[in-house]
Amino acid sequence: MQFDPTLIPTTFDAVHIGLAALVLILLILQILLLSVAVIALLRRGKPAAEVAAVPAPVPVREAPKPLEIVKPERPEPVVVKEATPDAALQLLGLLQKEARFVDFVQENVGAYSDAEIGAAARVVHEGCRKVLSHHFELEPVRKEQENSRITLPKGFDASSVRPTGNIVGDPPFTGTLIHRGWRATGVKLPKIAEGHDVRIIAQAEVEL
Repeated sequence: MQFDPTLIPTTFDAVHIGLAALVLILLILQILLLSVAVIALLRRGKPAAEVAAVPAPVPVREAPKPLEIVKPERPEPVVVKEATPDAALQLLGLLQKEARFVDFVQENVGAYSDAEIGAAARVVHEGCRKVLSHHFELEPVRKEQENSRITLPKGFDASSVRPTGNIVGDPPFTGTLIHRGWRATGVKLPKIAEGHDVRIIAQAEVEL
């Protein structure tokens, strides 16, 4: 059988172009199918142990941040000092000794006249003044004269000055000084002997 090269068409029409494209598409599909078949055979050939040896990646979760507990601010507790009664009882004993203070206060003065009460009050006043001058050093809280106009600035010491009357708004306050107040700058109470009972304000007196 002889092949005649003159039978090969020198020009291509639409039919020949379509046939050539179809052949090319079939060739590409065949190559893809062969590739998929080879990959499947390779996967089947691996042992199960080797496949199981590769663990699946475990997603790493970030540890939750600890909750920050915000504690509310608490005001500082007020420290309350317990006063011992010894000094108070000692002072009361001095007032009784020098001014008969307890006798005067405990007496029912309703049965006496104003003149009699005034005479007794003079004795009590002199004795109390003596106790204060001997055992305490005192000074006025405010240096201004009473009934003078003064101004209390913002942040004034409320423990030493007490506003009274119609208090409206915030300081500064302007008002009249009614009382200058007193501040103790020194205390000189006598020392208590061991075994002395300060609860005895005044001894009972027995005349023989």
